[in-house]
Amino acid sequence: MKIESVELANIAVRQSQYPDDNKKEFLLVGRSNVGKSSFINSIIARKNFARTSSKPGKTQTLNFYLINNLFYLVDVPGYGYAAVNKTTQKKLGLMIEEYIKNRDNLKKVFLLIDYRHKPMEDDIIMYDFLKYYNLDITIVATKYDKVPNNQKPKQDKLIKEAFQLTDEESFIHFSSLTKKGREDIYNLISECLNTEN
Repeated sequence: MKIESVELANIAVRQSQYPDDNKKEFLLVGRSNVGKSSFINSIIARKNFARTSSKPGKTQTLNFYLINNLFYLVDVPGYGYAAVNKTTQKKLGLMIEEYIKNRDNLKKVFLLIDYRHKPMEDDIIMYDFLKYYNLDITIVATKYDKVPNNQKPKQDKLIKEAFQLTDEESFIHFSSLTKKGREDIYNLISECLNTEN
């Protein structure tokens, strides 16, 4: 996949602000410090298009990135950041739930987790929440380059066990630094774009 154009087309906090052109959408979810902005920049082949912040919890809107005028990457607020107060957390949670429940053109969810650590309870809760709505989920383990090779089999096992993945269900090893996994993401997006539904 060649990325020819990118624009932040819509910034939304409610359904009336979503794009209305019915293009297919791919949702990105993950903890506040998992590296979603770096993931987006790697996927869209732009350096600082999505702002990376040293302060987690900065994204508090749904950001619709229009790619090649063909599909959207949808970035939602990160979860699990303690400094965001409970009222705001609840509001952000409801905003994400409204999107998930009402979006027929949502084709796949990329759930980003940090490969360096055992998946946290928040990650499992999010995974189960997405499963409840019968969404097509692909787990993406970011920061793959930060783990020594001799530790990788252990990390793979931890992730598979935490999410109770079957042998048929796999996850993607991803590094925004080395670009590992980027072609896998492109292939999954292309598959969805080429199906009728």
